[in-house]
Amino acid sequence: MTELLVEARGAAEIATLNRPERLNALNEGLVNELNAYFGDLADRPEVRVVILRGAGRGFCAGLDIQEDRPSDETPVLRTLRTQTRIGNIYRKMRACPQPIVALGHGAACGGGLSLLLASDVRYAAPSFRCNAAYIRIGLGGCDMASSYFLPRLVGASLAPEMILTGRFIDAERALRAGLVSEIVDEEALLDRGLALANEMLATSPYGLRLSKQALGLNIDAPSLDAAMAIEDRQQVILSATEDHREALAAFLEKRAPQYRER
Repeated sequence: MTELLVEARGAAEIATLNRPERLNALNEGLVNELNAYFGDLADRPEVRVVILRGAGRGFCAGLDIQEDRPSDETPVLRTLRTQTRIGNIYRKMRACPQPIVALGHGAACGGGLSLLLASDVRYAAPSFRCNAAYIRIGLGGCDMASSYFLPRLVGASLAPEMILTGRFIDAERALRAGLVSEIVDEEALLDRGLALANEMLATSPYGLRLSKQALGLNIDAPSLDAAMAIEDRQQVILSATEDHREALAAFLEKRAPQYRER
C-alpha cells in the first residue's frame, strides 16, 4: 500500500498521509515517500501548490515507535540516521518552491506536529490537538525543528510551555496563538484548503515561488536592511517579466490575467 497518496487537482496536489490504522505515524516507508515527494518538487514547476493532510482519525501521531527496524548498525548510528532522514523532510518542505497548506484534524504529535509547523499555512478542524511529545518519552523536548518553528510561530511563552511539558493544546488555543489561521468544520476542511490554493493559483507562477522564498529567508533575516534587499531583488526580477506586464494589463482591463511564465 502506498503510504503517501498524491492526487492532482489542476496545478495543485493533495498529499495524504495514508497509514490511518496507525494514526499516520511515521514509519520507514512513509518517511522515504515524504522525502522523495518534497525533494522532487523543485523539479516539478507544473505543481504550484501542495495541500498536506492525513487520512482517517488524525493528522499524524509522530514517529511509529512500535515499528520493527532491523539493522546491523549500532543503536546510536541507527538513531542518528533516523533523526536525519525525518529531519530532511522538514528541510525539503521549507526549500521547495510550492506553498504548502496543511489541514490538521485529530492529533498531530511530535514529528507530526513538525509537518504542520514546516508548512506555510495551517487550517484546523475543531477536533485538532497537538503537542511536542518528545519530553514525555524521556527525551529532550526540542526535536524535529520544534525549537526553531514553535517560538517563531507562537512566541517565547507558549513555545516553552509546550516543549517543556509535552502538553496538548486544542484548536481554539492554536488559533489564538497563531499556530493555525482558521478553524473549519472537518467536512469542509479540504474545500477550504482548495479554495486557498485557487487564490494562490490566480497569482503569477514566479511571483508565488519567489514570495515563498523571501518569506523563508526573511524569517531569519539579521536586519531590516537584509530583508528589504531580498525583497528588492525579487521585485526587480519580477518587474522585468512578461507576466508582470500581463498582470498590469489585466488589472486595468478588469479581466483575469493569462500567465505564460515568461
